[in-house]
Amino acid sequence: MRLLDLLLPSTLETLYMVCLSILFTILFGLPIGILLVVTEERNIMPNKFINTILSWIVNIGRSVPFVILMIAVTPFTRFIVGTSIGTNAAIVPLIFASIPFFARIVESSLKELSPGIIEAAHAMGTPPKLIILKVMLPESLSQLILGTTITVIAQIGYSAMAGIIGGGGLGDLAIRFGYQRSQNDVLFASVIVLICLVMLIQFLGNKLSNYYNKK
Repeated sequence: MRLLDLLLPSTLETLYMVCLSILFTILFGLPIGILLVVTEERNIMPNKFINTILSWIVNIGRSVPFVILMIAVTPFTRFIVGTSIGTNAAIVPLIFASIPFFARIVESSLKELSPGIIEAAHAMGTPPKLIILKVMLPESLSQLILGTTITVIAQIGYSAMAGIIGGGGLGDLAIRFGYQRSQNDVLFASVIVLICLVMLIQFLGNKLSNYYNKK
């Protein structure tokens, strides 16, 4: 019962961090990923300047290790949530780390579309906005779901690392009780719960992706 009392709130904290951060990740990462594709040369909205700037920003964001990123954005985190410790504080670096990661996944998913589909819509005089909303996103939905699944799983790993700075969740539980207090049962239980979460999310993501792939 004592172990369950420790695991349950920590699991809920992890889910809270991941759910909230994935919401903002999609909100910002999806448009960036779309712009990376449509602003390429010979695409529907070619713009070399925007494409180059976004590529540089995304590459820099993906190059910074998450542990360093958590420390680097501490002043901004403190400005946004009023503290640099705790579950809410951990969400800020989670979002910063996941946006460039997800943007590249969106870019890769959209690039798998057959160029002929986009060219046909463009030749019919369809506005770029409608091509994105009615052609590119629906046709790539299955791949985008898989990409979102990968991003969520990555965020679970990031949230565990956030325990280093007292970010709450299962990572914090494993570090404070499992490692610092040498309570191996807590450490192993935390790892098992994390594995189960990853497997469950991957299973649901695959099922949802396959469903839209068959439609």
